[in-house]
Amino acid sequence: MRIVCVANQKGGVGKTTTVAGLAGAFAASGRSVLMLDLDPQASLTHWFGLDESPPRVGTYDLYAASEKPRTLDVAEITYPLTEARVALAPAQAGLATLERSAASRPNLGRTLIQAFSDAHLPYDYVLFDCPPTFGSLMISALAAADLVLIPTQTEPLALQALDGMLRTVSMVERSRKHTLPVVIVPSMYDRRTRVAQDSLAALRARTACTVWDEEIPVDTRLREASRNGASPEQFDAQSRGANAFARLAAWIATNVSANSENSDENSTEERAA
Repeated sequence: MRIVCVANQKGGVGKTTTVAGLAGAFAASGRSVLMLDLDPQASLTHWFGLDESPPRVGTYDLYAASEKPRTLDVAEITYPLTEARVALAPAQAGLATLERSAASRPNLGRTLIQAFSDAHLPYDYVLFDCPPTFGSLMISALAAADLVLIPTQTEPLALQALDGMLRTVSMVERSRKHTLPVVIVPSMYDRRTRVAQDSLAALRARTACTVWDEEIPVDTRLREASRNGASPEQFDAQSRGANAFARLAAWIATNVSANSENSDENSTEERAA
């Protein structure tokens, strides 16, 4: 099982779309996927139609239960979707209150480490959809991750915000004393515009960063997929967006998962220590 954290401290760069896109692409290749919605805005939850009425258990309950004698099992907050091999742990409004309690709960950032360290779940990939703010939710997701994907819109303001996200990853990496692979994913790329072309070139010029060698394009079919409650792959497997996510999923499976196979046992032990 590989845990992939999709994060960026800037909103509107395609994080939720990346999670939905990768989930569908991994599932289409025969892999099973669990998505965790950690964003109080619950965009991923709404995407797949798991609204809060009637009330459901979800990711907030996972954090709330971490301070109780009996911790909640991840499987208890997981719902299968109509798409084969894809499940979702939905967000809840209570996630927005966690930052206020973080000062009195020093172990809050270890919630996901504890939840997944002993879990025997039937998934090949776990995908975290993080909120676009620095805080306990993002820290806990980064601490538990095997890989961080940073979707970065190909426009100047998004590139400026990237530095802050990279500093956050470095901070978590130093704290957990274990390498945290990071891949920047150029997103919402419109090849017709000069600003997108120049921003992409600037992004690729960052020699210290691993940047995926393709891009997720602007594609109206991605918005249509969200409106229809389906992954891009399920909604229109022939669309440009779905094809891009299929290539990204294949790239991750080949270049990330295989390379980290030998260190998986050690990394799990170090995260749980």
